[in-house]
Amino acid sequence: MKLKILGASRQVTGSCYYLEAGGLRILIDCGLFQERDFVYRNWEHFPIPPDQIDYILLTHVHLDHSGLIPKLVREGFAGDIITTSASKEMYPIVILDSARIQKEDAAFKKKRHRKEGRKGRYPEIPLYTVRDARLCFPLFKDVPYNEYIALNQSVKICFHDAGHILGSAMIEIFVHEKKGKKSIIFSGDMGQWDKPLVKDPTLFDRADYVVMESTYGNRNHDDPQDVEKKLCKVVNDTVKAGGNILIPTFAIERAQELLFHISRLAREKRIPYLMTFLNSPMAVEITKVFKRSQRFFDKETLDLFKRGQSPFDFPGLRLVQSVEASKAINQIRGSAIIMAGSGMITGGRIKHHLIRNITRSESTLLFVGYQAEGTLGRRILDGRPEVRIHGQSYPVKMRLVQIEGFSAHAGRNDLIRWLDHFKHPPGRVFLTHGEEKSILSLSSHLRSRGDWKVEAPRYQDEFEL
Repeated sequence: MKLKILGASRQVTGSCYYLEAGGLRILIDCGLFQERDFVYRNWEHFPIPPDQIDYILLTHVHLDHSGLIPKLVREGFAGDIITTSASKEMYPIVILDSARIQKEDAAFKKKRHRKEGRKGRYPEIPLYTVRDARLCFPLFKDVPYNEYIALNQSVKICFHDAGHILGSAMIEIFVHEKKGKKSIIFSGDMGQWDKPLVKDPTLFDRADYVVMESTYGNRNHDDPQDVEKKLCKVVNDTVKAGGNILIPTFAIERAQELLFHISRLAREKRIPYLMTFLNSPMAVEITKVFKRSQRFFDKETLDLFKRGQSPFDFPGLRLVQSVEASKAINQIRGSAIIMAGSGMITGGRIKHHLIRNITRSESTLLFVGYQAEGTLGRRILDGRPEVRIHGQSYPVKMRLVQIEGFSAHAGRNDLIRWLDHFKHPPGRVFLTHGEEKSILSLSSHLRSRGDWKVEAPRYQDEFEL
């Protein structure tokens, strides 16, 4: 077997791993690079000729894992894209939204660059189009969790629940070669234990090799019991000040989890029933998929539905899809909760609401998800006194709050808990999907335990397994 790291190497985005095994060439994920310093990689020729790849195994539909698939298909990939049924249902929503945003962003940049009399770093065209995105859909094949599927006589795969978002999976691959049978597990993005909505991450007791995410390899999250307490304080303090609560929101899982907590706090009268806007066409469509996917929910969420207390339907909630309705939000007087994409403020409607609120000290910008290096969200969170939005500079006067307990990623102790379930350390553990300091921190800890062989690969590193 041969493993080549094509993304998420000492960085968080661009997840993509190339595996040669049992006569097959397989990609595990094919994600967009979203950090400012690495966006150029999206425009480069793919390191492996796309027409020579047999399969893509997709762990989940977040763009940093799936967002380059249309470009790969346009360049010649024609094999099966295998994923879970929920991911297959959500992917068209996610990727068509991405294609439209890319078209809008390209047009906006072209107009701005002409006005400023300069040339941009990247072509002023979309990375891919809606047509490119649609060409992917016939290639998708869904598989159930916990069922072993043979790709050929030498390779079989199994998707296991990753507890990250609806439909997310850890992928276990078994390979029979002349040297014997080997297994490799790709963790995908691993969730936390005891989170609402989705089930807990799957545990394993053996593997020869593991490719594991390490987004929070150097720190733990807030105590889950404190999440609602902190959210409650943010809402009540902002309402008292007369401002708005803006939440840059990832459309899948984070948006729905926020609705879960906001609805419960309001029902318990811990916060007032405010106008709550889910201002994201993609998040609205994904929420509809959630409503149809109760078989994947945990017991706590199922019990809410049985009692008629759907977290996706409560007084004051408005699901916003049209541009006109989105613009109208900025005219509302009084406090409101405004949830909009993108989650790292790299694009989308959140920027328009931010322009209206960023200079208002009475308003709050609440971060509930990871902010990658180089993104606008990270620059604001790092304390920049002034930031550029749509070509204009604005002083940051809003109150900034981060609640890490909302993260859909496992914290350091969760990652160690997952690894500790193996009866014996795998032959090698490859730490990916984390900033360098996070990966090196977790790597150092594991190596200090003696028997763990840990790799912290760089972009395009190759390993013989």
